[in-house]
Amino acid sequence: MDRLTNTVRPYAWGSTTAIPQLIGAEPTGEPQAEMWLGAHPGAPSRTGRGPLNEVIDADPTAELGEQAVTKFGPRLPFLLKLLAAGAPLSLQVHPDLGQAKEGYAAEEAKGVPIGAPDRNYKDANHKPELICALTEFDGLCGFRAPEEAARLLEGLGVDSLKPYADLLRAHPEEAALREVLTAILTADRDEMAHTVTEAAAAAQRLGGPYEPYAGIAHHYPGDPGVIAAMLLNYVQLQPGEALFLGAGVPHAYLNGLGVEIMANSDNVLRCGLTPKHVDVPELLRIVRFEATDPGVLRPEASADGEEVYDTPIDEFRLSRFVLPEGAPAHDLTAATPQILLCTAGTVRAGDIDLAPGGSAFVPAGEKAEVSGVGTLFRATVVA
Repeated sequence: MDRLTNTVRPYAWGSTTAIPQLIGAEPTGEPQAEMWLGAHPGAPSRTGRGPLNEVIDADPTAELGEQAVTKFGPRLPFLLKLLAAGAPLSLQVHPDLGQAKEGYAAEEAKGVPIGAPDRNYKDANHKPELICALTEFDGLCGFRAPEEAARLLEGLGVDSLKPYADLLRAHPEEAALREVLTAILTADRDEMAHTVTEAAAAAQRLGGPYEPYAGIAHHYPGDPGVIAAMLLNYVQLQPGEALFLGAGVPHAYLNGLGVEIMANSDNVLRCGLTPKHVDVPELLRIVRFEATDPGVLRPEASADGEEVYDTPIDEFRLSRFVLPEGAPAHDLTAATPQILLCTAGTVRAGDIDLAPGGSAFVPAGEKAEVSGVGTLFRATVVA
C-alpha cells in the first residue's frame, strides 16, 4: 500500500478555502480547484516508488490485477478528485465511447495538435462521472421539460427571450430543445450579451428560482451560457448525495466541495460559461436532447457498512465507510486496484494513518484493512 501525494490544480473557478479547510492548511489566497488522485499523466499522484503512472506502467498486472488489465488495458481506468467550486464551471457535455473514438481519430487524421485550443478530443475514451457532495453542492444537470424552461424564461419579462419560449412550445421535445440551444449559441454575440444583461438584472430582482442564474451571470456577464443554463435542471445536493453524469447530458457544477470520480479522459465539449473554444456543430452532435430527471443518488448500505453509489459504469465504483467509535476493522482486500481517501476524522489503512485529504493506493490483491473514526471513500473498478 502506498501513501499518495497529490497535485492541486489552481483553476480560476476553484474555491480559495474549501480544500485548505478540509486538509487543515492555511489558504494561500489562490484558487484551489481540484486535487487529483490517480495515474493521469497530466498530474499523477506520487508514491514512495515514484509517480503512480510510472509504477503502474512498470508492472500493470501486479498493480492493477489480471482482471482489470484484461477488461480495461494496462492503465488505471479512473481518476478520483477532490473538487472545490467557488464559481461555476463551464457548461459542458461528454461523448460516449463511440463518439470519442470517432472524434479522436478524425482530429488525429486532420493533424490537429493535441494541445491546440480548438481541439475537442484529447483521447479516445468516454468520460462518465459521479460527484458526491461533502458540503451543500449546487449544480445543473440535464434538460428541464421544454414547457418548464419556457415558463422560466418568460418569467424574467425580457422581450428578447420570448422567441425562445415560443420555440420551446412549438415543437416536440427533442426538436424544441435542439432548436433553442442552437439559437442561443449561434445568436449575434452583441445582441445576446444585451439579452443576458437584461436577464441577469431581472433574475437578481426576482430572486427565488432565478437566484442561481443571477449568480452565474455575475461570474460570466454577457455569456450565452447564462441563458442555456436556464434550460437545465437546478440541483442542490446535501452532503452524502451524488449525481451521475452520463454521455451527452449537459451539466455544470456551480458551488461546493465534493468527491468526484470519472473515467480517465479529458474529453469535454463546452456549451458556454467559459472563455474557451465552443465547437457548436460538434456539441450539437454529442448532446442528448431529452428532458431528464437529475436522479439524485443516495448510497446503498451493505451488511458490512460499505455504502455504494450505484452507477452503470464499470471503469469506476465509488463507495464510502462512515466509521464510528469502536467499530471493528474492515478488510477491503480486493483483486482490483483501489484508492482510499479520508474526508473526515482519522482512518488507519494498513500501516498508513490518513487525516482528511490523505489518500493511499492499494495494488490489486494487497492486504487492505481499515479502522478508525471518520469517513473513508473507496474508489475501485468493476472487473
